[in-house]
Amino acid sequence: MPIPLLALAISAFAIGTTEFVIMGLLPDVARDLAVSIPSAGFLVTGYALGVAVGAPLLAVLTAKMPRKLSLQALMGVFIVGNVLCAVAPGYSMLMVARVVTSFAHGSFFGIGAVVAASLVPAEKRASAIALMFTGLTLANVLGVPFGTFIGQEFGWRATFWVVAALGVLSLIGVAALVPNKHDSGPSNFGHELRVLKEPQVWLALAMTVLGFGGVFVVFTYIAPILEQVSGFSPHGVTLVLVLFGVGLTIGNTIGGKLADRALMPSLMGILVALAIIMAVFAKTSHSQTLAAITIFIWGIAAFATVPPLQTRVVEKAKHAPNLASTLNIGAFNLGNAGGAWLGGVVLQQGHPLDSLPWVAAVVAVVALGVTWYAARLDRGGQGAGAGAVDAV
Repeated sequence: MPIPLLALAISAFAIGTTEFVIMGLLPDVARDLAVSIPSAGFLVTGYALGVAVGAPLLAVLTAKMPRKLSLQALMGVFIVGNVLCAVAPGYSMLMVARVVTSFAHGSFFGIGAVVAASLVPAEKRASAIALMFTGLTLANVLGVPFGTFIGQEFGWRATFWVVAALGVLSLIGVAALVPNKHDSGPSNFGHELRVLKEPQVWLALAMTVLGFGGVFVVFTYIAPILEQVSGFSPHGVTLVLVLFGVGLTIGNTIGGKLADRALMPSLMGILVALAIIMAVFAKTSHSQTLAAITIFIWGIAAFATVPPLQTRVVEKAKHAPNLASTLNIGAFNLGNAGGAWLGGVVLQQGHPLDSLPWVAAVVAVVALGVTWYAARLDRGGQGAGAGAVDAV
């Protein structure tokens, strides 16, 4: 894999760290800014909505810019956003700073995936995208625990200063390593919007919302499940989540390799595996040992969906891969929010925590149905050809 992918992976690590580290810092932020824990939790919601709504807008605004310059500009937004987080005098300013930072998130991953795919031959594009997303998975395994430790020892603001420094390192890496030769010609607003006329692009986005949304039906409530159903202590939950993060990293690599060999069959197989694993977890969640093993395997299957889902939308968006790829990052976040909402509704209806894996399994089956339909359109010659990705 080309060295420029390292710069993209480092950037993904920095972005992933700032997205998730706030969860470990919520008590400190709430105490320092004199707000409740639920109010501090809205900082997570604000970030997710910023990714889903703001990122596509930035993708359109940067449509005429060379992709390397767009990545540099977005990383500049990321640095500014984290500095604003570090110096925010109050809750409102911190919320604004988080939203500003989130704008860089979706657009960077969207455009970065297009750049990563353009750096390698066609048969390695999914693996290249997976390598970039490895930075995001490692952020869960290394960046979040380290950032939480920094915040607990030196104050939560120190964490954002460290992440801003990571952003500077990422900006230097992109400027020095990412070449210009893979940029496509300038685009315009109308040209970008034409991608929304492609039915297969919409199907790809639906596959992402459902395929990853099922994961968050359970993951949003994984701590109470592990504590109240499996019987883990809070410290034990942390260790299990690290194990889950390791599974994510492994699954990301496996998903990339499988997608390079046979994208749609691999994706359908992964979704079948997700449904089965969730059905099994409904039973194994009552045993600490079996729950830990299941969650590790679940992590592998969960993130094995990411490279094929992202590759699929880039492959089908022959008119405007930048916008479609960025929209898909928003679709991931929409799936996260939708999965969390669905899980909450199930619990509010009085169903027990161990019923959530069954709900997640059903969502995975629905995603499988959408994926099967999209594959059927491919076979019928109604979808965009596999050569669409060559437009990248």
